[in-house]
Amino acid sequence: MCLSSSTISSPYSPMPSTTSSTTTSPSTPKDNRLENNSEEDLSTDDMIVAKNSMPEDDPNGNTLHDAREIRWGPQHAGAKLLASQYTRVLGILTADLASGIVHWGADTWGSVDMPFIGRNFLRPFREHHIDPTSITRHDFIETNGDNFAVTVPYLLYMAYKFTYWNDINIRCIYNFEFHKWSHTYFGLPSYIVFLQNYHIILPRKHHRLHHVVPHDTYFCITTGWLNRPLEMIKFWPWLESFVENYTGAKPRSDDFAWAQKTEKVHCY
Repeated sequence: MCLSSSTISSPYSPMPSTTSSTTTSPSTPKDNRLENNSEEDLSTDDMIVAKNSMPEDDPNGNTLHDAREIRWGPQHAGAKLLASQYTRVLGILTADLASGIVHWGADTWGSVDMPFIGRNFLRPFREHHIDPTSITRHDFIETNGDNFAVTVPYLLYMAYKFTYWNDINIRCIYNFEFHKWSHTYFGLPSYIVFLQNYHIILPRKHHRLHHVVPHDTYFCITTGWLNRPLEMIKFWPWLESFVENYTGAKPRSDDFAWAQKTEKVHCY
């Protein structure tokens, strides 16, 4: 409620004189209440806070306000526009790119001899290049356990978000299951084969290109949609050159070493 200055005097200015400059009209309780209200209603700081923040009594922003007012929350024009631009395709592409970067990093750098990470994370990648079908003999936990474990802290923190990031997490978690299916040529359900044939998930023929020595291409293993575009712009060679120039590490040196291992033959 707006109160005009002609109706109520400012609490910080003297009351108008009625008899002389030395006498003032007596103040009634009603006048005091009006003065207090005007002080609250006309507080500049309160008005700024009210117009530039969500109401504390409604943290979820369920209260509808005048559309002409600028309010933060789900009714904000910018929030509505951004929400309308959400697309699951973007989540899929991000998950595919994330799988490619992790796959490239594990294939290209590090050693199985590294503490903790080597045996628990890098070892399966080295084994997979030497014996690609070994992944088909792993159960669900062995295939996907690392992916689930990595996302648990993040999912606990973001449990209440079921939008773009949830879509990414689902696909990132299952990217090794999609990868496993790309190496499975018998016994797959017909709907999985359908998804592979129409390149909705990682196809078998498409992923074969990664398993050509020296395993330096087609790293994305969620859907594989980004593999060709990344090859066209030479993304992985550029990234490897960048890392090598700044660290001196040679790409895939540990992977090559494991590929060349031979058993010692003991003659008796």
